[in-house]
Amino acid sequence: MAVEELIDLKFRLADGTDIGPSKYSPSTTVGSLKEKIITQWPQDKENGPKTVNDVKLINAGKILENNRTLDESRLPAGEVPGGVITMHVVVRPPVLDKNNGKLHDDSPKKNRCTCSIL
Repeated sequence: MAVEELIDLKFRLADGTDIGPSKYSPSTTVGSLKEKIITQWPQDKENGPKTVNDVKLINAGKILENNRTLDESRLPAGEVPGGVITMHVVVRPPVLDKNNGKLHDDSPKKNRCTCSIL
């Protein structure tokens, strides 16, 4: 039986700090990676993600889907032997309710466009 080759990943936050690197199985889902990011989010950072839906993982210009595995996401694992793959982490900011001035974390957005420049 062949030994499963683990993928070495680190997660780059918007301010340039990293979470990781750590090794993951190719069968690990993107959703479970996001859960790990939430639990390991630096305590000194403001506006940390609350749920998996608040986090977007970007690798090689593609936003990765929660239900897909690392293997299905076609990470360039074989192209960098012994190297670490860096994924960018984008956190959805909380939304301010215009009516009462309170923050809404899970309000649906319609007809809105946002950009993130990394």
